[in-house]
Amino acid sequence: MISLIIHIVKPGDTVYSIAKKHGVPVQQIIDDNNITDTQKLVSGQALVVMLDNVQHTVTAGESLYQIARKYGTTVPDILDENPDITDSSKISVGQVLQIPIGRAKLGTIDVNGYATPDISPNTLTRTLPYLTYYSSFSSRVGTDGSLTPIPDEDHIEAARLGYVAPLLVITNTKLTGGFDSNTAHAILTNEQAQDNLIQNAINMMNEKKYYGLNIDFEYIYPEDKDNYNKFLRKVVNTLHPLGYMVFTAVAPKIGGRQRGTLYEAHDYPMHGALADFVILMTYEWGYLYGPAQAVAPIDQVERVLKYAVSVIPSKKILMGMPNYGYDWTLPFVRGTAAKPLTNNEAVKLAARVGAKIEYDEKSQAPFFTYYSRDGKKHIVWFDDARSIKARLALVDKYNLAGVSYWKINSFFPQNWLVLESMYDVRKVL
Repeated sequence: MISLIIHIVKPGDTVYSIAKKHGVPVQQIIDDNNITDTQKLVSGQALVVMLDNVQHTVTAGESLYQIARKYGTTVPDILDENPDITDSSKISVGQVLQIPIGRAKLGTIDVNGYATPDISPNTLTRTLPYLTYYSSFSSRVGTDGSLTPIPDEDHIEAARLGYVAPLLVITNTKLTGGFDSNTAHAILTNEQAQDNLIQNAINMMNEKKYYGLNIDFEYIYPEDKDNYNKFLRKVVNTLHPLGYMVFTAVAPKIGGRQRGTLYEAHDYPMHGALADFVILMTYEWGYLYGPAQAVAPIDQVERVLKYAVSVIPSKKILMGMPNYGYDWTLPFVRGTAAKPLTNNEAVKLAARVGAKIEYDEKSQAPFFTYYSRDGKKHIVWFDDARSIKARLALVDKYNLAGVSYWKINSFFPQNWLVLESMYDVRKVL
């Protein structure tokens, strides 16, 4: 078994000193943490260290039983790693033991990853081993039920070769970007448009070899809630006999009566009853045009999960995981936009500006502040191994089916190593 240790960089730490401390190759530290400049580690930066054992030097009075308890392992496992020990009651002071420290995983989960057509082949190839489903974002729905395809044939082929099931994602987005309530209304109030859409989806899934359908309709008018439920029932009743799975993506609600166009038409109990999986979009508390805060603060994510599992079978829920952060200019002025950046870019920015990375315990998320050349203060919230591990633990706590990433276009090695250390990923192909 492999164990993951999270090392928090302190002043004076180097890649070489960290590698030596944990007894691992320097290149392993560099690769696993996407370090591009070994001379610029950041104070407070989280690094992952993958180990299969550690060395322990026996001190006076220690027994194998005590050593096993210290590292969360067993005496038989220590003996297996140290075949030169012929009598478990006879170990000597100064003796160096190899201690296996890998812990059993928490279980097997489903992992979905959204990606847009501009994902690089290299990033896709490196990510596929960690996915169950690949959600190709997205085919735009027309008011007449038409579907605009995207150039993802190569991605679908790569996914299937990697034993990952590709999903057709349909959205009520506009050509210029953003979700359109009027498009959703036109579909949900017109039976012919719905029939056209379902048939077009079937044709596209057949032609391009998608495994199932992922419906991401957002900002639906509240008065279309029942119409959306009826449409979902029609989709499921049509696609299930053909062997296709149906996923839906829903806004992060904390109760059935939550107000707002983003929330009201997403009926958690009905989605849970009809869909094979329900993706909770548990991110964007800190968002592009909003005040600075963590993108997915764990206390807010958990509020959504507590409601969700009360009305949706937990094994149908995929918890949303962001794969990005934001850089806000302070003080926040409504109407201004933050700058999106990847988790890798956030750490590089901290190194470039000489910032110290801090960690907020309430939201379980890293952040740092700095001043730009124009003298303005900035704050950056992003994700690292600590925040990812904390949220992934919720999958086990609430007995969820798994997680869904938005989006996988940027490869963040820490994320996948943390996930792999905690869970096995189910493959359906």
